[in-house]
Amino acid sequence: MAQVQLFGLWGSPFSRRVEIALKLKGVEYEYIEEDLSNKSPLLLQYNPIHKKVPVLVHKGKPIAESLVILEYIDETWNERNPILPHDPYERATARFWAKFIDEKCIFALWKACWSEEKEREEAAREACEQLQTLEDELKDKRFFGGDMIGLVDIVANFIGFWLGIIEEATGVKLLKEEKYPKLYKWSEEFVNCSAIKENLPPRDKLLAFMRARYGVSITY
Repeated sequence: MAQVQLFGLWGSPFSRRVEIALKLKGVEYEYIEEDLSNKSPLLLQYNPIHKKVPVLVHKGKPIAESLVILEYIDETWNERNPILPHDPYERATARFWAKFIDEKCIFALWKACWSEEKEREEAAREACEQLQTLEDELKDKRFFGGDMIGLVDIVANFIGFWLGIIEEATGVKLLKEEKYPKLYKWSEEFVNCSAIKENLPPRDKLLAFMRARYGVSITY
C-alpha cells in the first residue's frame, strides 16, 4: 500500500483542494476514485462518521474533511511551499476566511444558481454580498495568501473554477468582471497557475456532468 492515499471524487472541489495541496508540497500519492452511489468498504472504514470524500490516508491513518486535511498536509510536509502563514495572527485570519468560504460563500453561490426561480433573486443578492466581502478582503493582493497561493486560495477553488462552469450550465452570472474586478482577476490567475491547472477536472466533462445531474439541457 502507498504511504499516502487519497480517496476522492473527480468532480469534487473538496477532493481537488487536497490534490492541489499535495501537488504544491511535491508529495507522491495514490489516488482512489470513489463512487458515492456505491461507497467502497475502505471509505466507510476510514470515514465512518461522514462517509464522504475526501479522505487522506497517511501511513495507514485516515484524516477526513478537506480543511482538516489541508492543515495536516501543511504541518506534515513543512519543508516547502507553506499553505498557512507562520505568524499566529495571520494563520488565524486565514482559517477565518477559509471557514467563511466553506460556511457562507459556497452554499450561497450554489443556491443562487440552482434554486427555484422564485427564490433565486434573494439567493443571488446574498451570493453577491459574499462575493463583495471577498473582493474587499482581496484588496490589491495577487492571491489571498499574498504573492503565493495559500489556504484561502485553495479553499476558494470553487469560486475560481467551479462557479464559472455552474454559471454556464445555468445561465446565471454572478462573478462579473466589472462588478468584482479584483476577484475576477484572482480567478484567472488562480486557474492558470501550473499546480492548479494540472489538478482541475476537465472543463467540458464537468459542464456536461452539471447539466445532466441537475436537469439543465444542452442548447446550441
